Amino acid sequence: MNRLTAIYPQAIEQTKVKVFEDIDRYLETKESLPSFEEYLADRGHYSEQIWINVWLNKVTNDVPKNEKKQFLSEQGYEVQGIDRKLLNKLFRDEMRTYLPFDAMEWIREQFEGKKDIWTQRYHEAKENFVKREEQNKLEAQKRLIQIEIEDTAVGILEEQYEIFYLYVRNFVAKQLDADIKNNIKFQSVDTFALEEKLVGQGAFNPSAYTTVASFFEELTGDIHKTLHWGRNFYEYQTYFFVYESLISDYLSELIPKKVLEQLPNELKKDFYGTFHEELSVSFVKGSITQPLYDVESYFIEDIQQEYLTDLIKLAEIPFDVDEHRKIFEKDFQERDIKKKAEEEELQRKKEAEERMMRDIFGEEYDPSLRRNVRYVLHIGETNTGKTHHALEKMKEAATGIYLAPLRLLALEVYDKLNAEGIPCSLKTGEEEKIVSNAQHISCTVEMFHEKESYEVVVIDEAQMLTDKDRGFSWYKAITKANAREVHIIGSRNSKTMVLQLLGDSDIEIHEYSRDTPLEVEKKEFNIKHVKKGDALICFSRRRVLETASRLQNDGHSVSMIYGSMPPETRKKQIEQFNSGKTKVIVATDAIGMGLNLPIRRIVFLENDKFDGTRRRLLTSQEVKQIAGRAGRKGIYDIGRVAFTSDIKKMRMLLEQEDKPVHTFAIAPTNSVFERFQRYFHDLGTFFELWDKFESPKGTKKASLSEEKSLYQLIAGTEVEARLSLMDLYGFLHLPFSKNEPMLTRQWEDTMYALIHGQELPEPTVKDRSLEDLELSYKAIGLHLLFLYRLEERTEAIYWERLREEVSDRVQDRLKTDIRKFVKKCKSCGKKLPWDHAFPTCDACHAAKYKRYRYGDDF
Repeated sequence: MNRLTAIYPQAIEQTKVKVFEDIDRYLETKESLPSFEEYLADRGHYSEQIWINVWLNKVTNDVPKNEKKQFLSEQGYEVQGIDRKLLNKLFRDEMRTYLPFDAMEWIREQFEGKKDIWTQRYHEAKENFVKREEQNKLEAQKRLIQIEIEDTAVGILEEQYEIFYLYVRNFVAKQLDADIKNNIKFQSVDTFALEEKLVGQGAFNPSAYTTVASFFEELTGDIHKTLHWGRNFYEYQTYFFVYESLISDYLSELIPKKVLEQLPNELKKDFYGTFHEELSVSFVKGSITQPLYDVESYFIEDIQQEYLTDLIKLAEIPFDVDEHRKIFEKDFQERDIKKKAEEEELQRKKEAEERMMRDIFGEEYDPSLRRNVRYVLHIGETNTGKTHHALEKMKEAATGIYLAPLRLLALEVYDKLNAEGIPCSLKTGEEEKIVSNAQHISCTVEMFHEKESYEVVVIDEAQMLTDKDRGFSWYKAITKANAREVHIIGSRNSKTMVLQLLGDSDIEIHEYSRDTPLEVEKKEFNIKHVKKGDALICFSRRRVLETASRLQNDGHSVSMIYGSMPPETRKKQIEQFNSGKTKVIVATDAIGMGLNLPIRRIVFLENDKFDGTRRRLLTSQEVKQIAGRAGRKGIYDIGRVAFTSDIKKMRMLLEQEDKPVHTFAIAPTNSVFERFQRYFHDLGTFFELWDKFESPKGTKKASLSEEKSLYQLIAGTEVEARLSLMDLYGFLHLPFSKNEPMLTRQWEDTMYALIHGQELPEPTVKDRSLEDLELSYKAIGLHLLFLYRLEERTEAIYWERLREEVSDRVQDRLKTDIRKFVKKCKSCGKKLPWDHAFPTCDACHAAKYKRYRYGDDF
């Protein structure tokens, strides 16, 4: 124990010092000399405690953890993985009896039988006590004088604030004149981004700045250290920091000197009588630290409001208080007039902008509709036949359009109508199937066009109105539909919101209830209990594949559904389940959107999901939407629901009454863009105005974050220059996965090819893995979005066939690769149980937690 050996003598010396201090404190309080034996009787027991305190503090703080562990291990303790607090407690307990120092014995050696030494110690203690008392008295007098100086200084500063400001104004004027004449202007950059090199842009132009504050934002070219959110950062320095320091230094010399000149003579005499020296500028400066700090901030604030040109002119005028006061008063009056004019101009601009905003956005998002349209609401729980009844009305109409939330549902209705002998076309943006003589069309809601008219419009899953990214498509479809009759299908909690949106329109409401009741199982689900007709729900593609792999390896035939799966593949997976070729289905919450399957039991393998920001508990509506898929009249007359944990909590979410939602999403419409183009012609300005536009009560604006992100790729380029605003926004708004870097690069390359009149670049197709195939499918889909937008239908036929081939390959890979899909710890590669909730094993998680909490020593 090298460290213990080293600190032991240090602890002894420290103990001796503290014992002497205790003796001196004891002696200085006594009027007459006490005997050494009296001290021992009164304070002797305390000397042992002094040693214990000094020794334990020293060994706790100075002995490294590994030496503590080694010592305890030698004493027979098990120290592997021991908690830090417990380690210190055990070590301190052992140290209490480790080589104790007999402080009492040492004291006796120093003073017992040595009356002369004890007497001398007494007199020295008393002398030191008297000196300390005198020093304390002087310090008290000093503080009183400092308070009086501070009070006097505050009065002087308040009374003569303008005079001091004139000094500061003159000082800053000369400094500004020199900086503007001798320094150069640098490009403006993020002051934290030191990797961006500064580039000189020539001399300053004073007329380019209004106030001093605007000049203070310029960069000096130097780097300085600053505090930000409690941490030190290096950043490019602005002139504000330079002048803040210069003004502070100037005032810390000027004000103490002026205050000293005006202090009462009586105060100066008192100071001399007490301290036997003249009152100095430095003493005054130390006495008025706070008033100095306060007045500095006021002067810096005032100087920034000055017009730069006024101060530049002032630099050439010799300083005289009376002359400079006249100039300041004149400048102040003129500044006041200028400011009023500027404020009036700002108000005029604000009013003009408000008129423009009203003109552009106006009543576009007013829920009260003024169309001669009859609305039919189909409101109810999942799996109650709402969509069926609405489609029956559309089939009876001469013309009709079905607007689906998913391409798969649009495809399902397209197949259904054509199978029933009703010609129906399909349009999903990346796919068009035009049927000869078709008067009906099935499409995704984003493909709705407000200028087309139909006898009947069917809008499915209207509760999607609240979706922050896609909700505006439902808003536009409901409020802009040109039809004799519009059928709106939605959940119970969307009823109030839809009625609010429809206002005083002609409305007919049909409410639906389930024919097959839902029953929550009392026992927690175990995968060993999986049965035919079960749908196992989890909330990530990876978890779907892991679960399906476990089931297939256990001998179950399984279908899968997840968001990034190609719709054609998803359709085949559903058909296999419907026909009985597969007995179980594993799916994400994509199953909850309009898919009617013969499901006996919905099993929630997870009760929470990652929503893009954090993991959170499922909402009541999400639980109901998914659980409602259980039960199929005539097949399963009771729909069963099971959970793997927290059954009581999840049952409550399933059974609780829906809270109505009142806020729906809005986004730009064609009419808005048409009115915007009366004023501006660039999308950058449009996005700025959209951010400024205050969403009407009961609505929330679409963030347009994806469109803005894509726009940054082509802003200010020839792509923006050569496309009309409406066309460009249409390309920004194409429905594809904008979080995939490969797809955004493809989009950008295609945009440049389009404006250069070149052939569109072919999408990248890879088949090394299931993920490659799914991404290739999306890449072909993006290519088709462009082809259909450019009406290149002949070429689109080839890419549709290739996309079907990719979809078939995904289906094949699901059959072959899924058995090999094993859940492994991403840190150590150890095989994990199928239902392990985390991507790392418990051991790796625990090790990471220890490093995070205790550092690398653990």
